[in-house]
Formats: sequence, structure tokens, C-alpha cells
Amino acid sequence: MRFVKGYEKSRVVLSESRRLDLSSVPEAVLDSSERMFGERLTPLEVVSRIVEDVRENGDEAIRRLSLLIEGSEHDLIEVDPDIVAAAADSVDERVLDALATSAERVRDYHQSSMTNDWMDFAAGYGALVRPCERVGVYIPGGSAPLPSTAIMTAIPARVAGVEEIILCSPAKSDGLPDPVVLAAARIAGVDRVFAIGGAQAIAAMAYGTESVPAVDMVCGPGNLFVTLAKKLVYGDVGIDGLYGPTETLIIADSSANPTLCAADLLAQAEHDALARPVLVCTSEPLGEQVAREVETRLRRLSRESVARASVEGQGTIALVETTEQAIHLANLFAPEHMCLAVRDPWSWVGKIKNAGAVFLGEFSHEVLGDYVAGPSHVMPTSGTARFNSGVGVHKFLKTIPVIALDDAESMDLSQTAAVIARAEGLTAHAEAAEIRQELA
Repeated sequence: MRFVKGYEKSRVVLSESRRLDLSSVPEAVLDSSERMFGERLTPLEVVSRIVEDVRENGDEAIRRLSLLIEGSEHDLIEVDPDIVAAAADSVDERVLDALATSAERVRDYHQSSMTNDWMDFAAGYGALVRPCERVGVYIPGGSAPLPSTAIMTAIPARVAGVEEIILCSPAKSDGLPDPVVLAAARIAGVDRVFAIGGAQAIAAMAYGTESVPAVDMVCGPGNLFVTLAKKLVYGDVGIDGLYGPTETLIIADSSANPTLCAADLLAQAEHDALARPVLVCTSEPLGEQVAREVETRLRRLSRESVARASVEGQGTIALVETTEQAIHLANLFAPEHMCLAVRDPWSWVGKIKNAGAVFLGEFSHEVLGDYVAGPSHVMPTSGTARFNSGVGVHKFLKTIPVIALDDAESMDLSQTAAVIARAEGLTAHAEAAEIRQELA
């Protein structure tokens, strides 16, 4: 891991590449696009073609693109509910129990977060809180199935009151999503499941096809092509956010356990070669111990090559003088996960401004957030915690203001409205306010 000493140097290093990069084009991607489309296209050009194709040609485009991109030819698009129900039979019972426990805590957390209608009759205003009617969740495929993401996206939507939830996930060689994902979908209360992956899945949910109903919002993480597709369809449908590689920033002082710090950093590193594990500490001996522990523990991991690429490419240990400086750096970095491995972590919570989630103390560790703590693990990355929040009931709710003034209050406010309207040169606005006074 890169070792950086001093607040200013650390600030410069941690500010590098903090925006979501959707424009970098590896040579392999250009080569792949040429094989598939007959010309070298950027990821954005590829995704634009896919989205437009699905929008115009529906199911036929999905089948053709699945064969072209994934090399799989399957007639099945929607997964039969009986197959979803039966998926649990092939999943370890301990995994099913763990998913059920996770689902219960996630449901409880989001029920506690619900916003309700309100009305102030004296002031004459209030709000209706209404859910989206249909939501689509995307669960990536790749080298590791993510049943937990089905729990973390579908349950907040259901708690918010969404009437119908559909789920898309790439098909395996048998033409079906991974059985553990299907089992999680059932536990989470998903209504319909579709064996579609990539940008074509996002387009199908956004615009609808003969088989896939159009949704009001698309949510969930994915690769570069999925993220670009979400960006392209935004405005026609809502999205929860745009997500880059996962990241964890640990703030640690001399009281921290170096083994636990190293273990938590590697838990992020094994996700993705581009994952960003960061330690900001006030103790140089601790930083050195953590670096040694990371190297020792790397050799034991089943995904050593992925984790090593992350640690060597993006891993950083930043040494600063005070916890106050460490908190300031963390707020600038705005991490997906911020972990406080310091004495009395509660005394620092009030100073945290930008984070997807905060984990207090070494035993409220980030892996619990991934699976079972309660809040969704779909959180803002790449510094977007400066303005965005993780997936929660609020993502699926709309607030509709209600205005209900009595006549006297209306007459008084209409005078004020007319003055402002005339200042803006909008005489029809002014007259619509003033005419009420004439009728009173």
C-alpha cells in the first residue's frame, strides 16, 4: 500500500480520481466492440446503440444482444415463478437462514425510516408521501453472485410501498440467474424475475418490451456498461445513483487493532481490482503494522489476485497528526464506507459530513453493513456522498406538496404574490391573484 505522510500530501493523494470516470476506454474494450459491432466504439457508443436497439426492438433485441455480447442463446426472458420458488432447494439452508435474518433487519431498519403524510392546517400547507408504482432492480452477475443486493434493493422499495418490483440479473449457462440470487429475490418479495444482464437489462426496464414491463425507477449497481445505461435512461425513468468501484476509509488512532484494520481493508479490496482501501491514521507504528498485516493476509485469500491489484493500485495509508485532521480528510474524500477505529468514536460523529455510511468502533465493522446490519449496502461512491445518499425508502418515495389555505390567509398572501408577479413582468400571474380579492 502507498504510504503518505502529512496532511497536505494526504489531501492531494486522496483527492486524486474522486470523480466517477465513465470515459476511460481500455484497449480491450475497443477490441471487443469491434468484434461485436464491426467497428471500434467507446463504451458510451456501445451502450447508446444497445439502449436504442432495445427501445425500438424489444425482446428480439434482448435475445440478439445476449447472443452477441454474452455468447448465450436462450429463448427464456422471464423466469417462471415456480423456478424462482424452487431455487431455494439448491441453496444451502444456512445461506437461506442468513438471508432471512438479513431481510428481517433490513426491513426493520427501513420501516423505522419511513416518512408519512403531514398537514399543518393553521399554516395551510402539508405534503402527501407516495411511492413509485413499479421499480426495477438490477443484480450484477460476474465472478461472485450477489444475493445480498437483492435484499438491499428490493426490501426498501417494498417497505416504501412500491406495488410491483421486478428484478433483472444475467443468465448463467443454464439460461437462469444464479439460484442463490433467485432465492434472495423470493425472500425479498420480488414480484417478477428476468434473466437479462448488462445495459440491455437497464434499457428493458426503462422502456419496457413485450416481456418486461416499463418501470418508474431503476436501481442497483453494475459494471461500466450498466452505469452508462442508467445515466442514459435517467430522465425517462428515475435512478438511485451512479456507482463506481467500492471504497472504505478507516480512521484509526493508536488504540486501533492493526489486524482488524487490515482485515477490513482487504474485505473491500477483494471486491474489485479498482476498489479503494484507505487508512487514515495518527500513529506511524500502527500504519506500518497494518501494511505488514495486509501483506500477510493477502496470501491467504481465495481472490488474492483481485485484492492485490486493489491494494497495490489504489491502497493508501495516510499519516496525519490529529484525529481532527483525519476527519477533515475523510469528509473531503466522502467515502462510501467510513469506519471510526478510534477511542470514543461517538465523540466524533457530529463532525462527519460526507459518507455513504458510518461504522463506529471496530466491532461495528463494514462487512456487517454489507450483509446484515440493516441499512442498504448500495451506497454512493467516487465522492458522490457529498450530495447523494444510499438506497433507502426515500429513493422510492415522492413528496407531493398540498396547499389548503383559508380565504382570509389566501387574500393576504395573494397581495404578496401579485407584487412579486408584477416585479417579474408576469401580469397574468398578478391578475390571477388579484381577481380573488375582487371576488371576495
